[in-house]
Amino acid sequence: MAIARPMSERVDEILRLTPVHDIHTHLYDPAFGSLFLSGIDDLLVYHYLVSEGFRQFDVPYDRFWAASKTEQAEWIWRALFIEHSPVSEACRGILTVLRAYGLDPRQSDLGRLRSWFAAQKPAEMLERVLKIANVASICMTNSPFDDEERPLWERGFDRDPRFKAALRIDPLLMDWPRSSARLREWGYDVSAGRSERTVSEVRRFLADWTRRIDAGYCMVSLPPDFAYPADTDTAWLIREAVLPHGREHGQGFALMLGVKRGVNPALKLAGDGVGRSNLDALQNLCAENPDNRFLVTVLSRESQHEAVILARKFRNLHPFGCWWFTNTPQLIEEITTLRLELLGTSFTPQHSDARVLDQLIYKWSHSRQVLGRCLTRKYTDLQAAGWLVRDDEIRRDVTELLGGGFERFLRR
Repeated sequence: MAIARPMSERVDEILRLTPVHDIHTHLYDPAFGSLFLSGIDDLLVYHYLVSEGFRQFDVPYDRFWAASKTEQAEWIWRALFIEHSPVSEACRGILTVLRAYGLDPRQSDLGRLRSWFAAQKPAEMLERVLKIANVASICMTNSPFDDEERPLWERGFDRDPRFKAALRIDPLLMDWPRSSARLREWGYDVSAGRSERTVSEVRRFLADWTRRIDAGYCMVSLPPDFAYPADTDTAWLIREAVLPHGREHGQGFALMLGVKRGVNPALKLAGDGVGRSNLDALQNLCAENPDNRFLVTVLSRESQHEAVILARKFRNLHPFGCWWFTNTPQLIEEITTLRLELLGTSFTPQHSDARVLDQLIYKWSHSRQVLGRCLTRKYTDLQAAGWLVRDDEIRRDVTELLGGGFERFLRR
């Protein structure tokens, strides 16, 4: 008589073998050159580690930012890996990456690690990382307002089909006076005021860039006090331009809610904070626009339960990922369990949010571990209730959770 395998083994094996479609990252197609980040120095100067490093060393802010990336990485390595134990999730992530490459940080100083990375060919590293992380596709974050990125899209390039595009429109919605001036420079007949002509031209801009980059969805990050409806440029542009554009092009609108920009400006990218979001705005958007599809992730722990309840009430709302400050194992497990218990499998538990190619290894290794624990508990509960869980059902659910459900939501 065959001995039944433990549920945890079955779940972990299926999770390991199922490719993931990473639905939100800050990675770039290799054709973007300097925007394609990889290697030990880029890993160490990731903004998660920069903010953590400033808690340990006394380097003045201006001195740090004036230094080379090499020197910045050395300060962070010394402070977080040599002088203190690397117990944070961001530090642990680097150790997971090095181990996956067969490198022992205990036996390698930073110079030796740099030499190993320098000897690798970028194209081969891309294939290696995608294989180790078992990532099938990567969704980028693409902004027409980025002066380094935009010219490459305008010239055109040979795209790696595994890199998908998402249209990021934060400047359009959050700084309309300045953005309207830029649109005029690019040939769109807009004014800083609100008019039907301006709305028509903004919609033309969105359509042009959706076609140019073949954007799967449109996205914006918004502060905790974002309100809708409201007498603001942001709400006006969403109502009159973004939502009609989404309906016309069958494009989802991703809302990343709860970021407080520049809480500590001296930290630059690492200086943003978090606040509890006003989710009445999300409720109003979903209720008033049943023909639009909304994707949502919220930054504060306190907002998670309300966001899940809204998803139970609105079928046009799809929660995704554990963003930024919630991207730690403890909170991923808590939030994923909450979503499973209230939404079944009709959400996407995680995205990597990676900015450096190598981060895909640790982000998905660690997230698969957490998702495995959550699913094992749920399937064990089902079996205790008399529902014997088959492997093909686990594979179906895992495929749904690792990006399949997200793609299906965008297509429906």
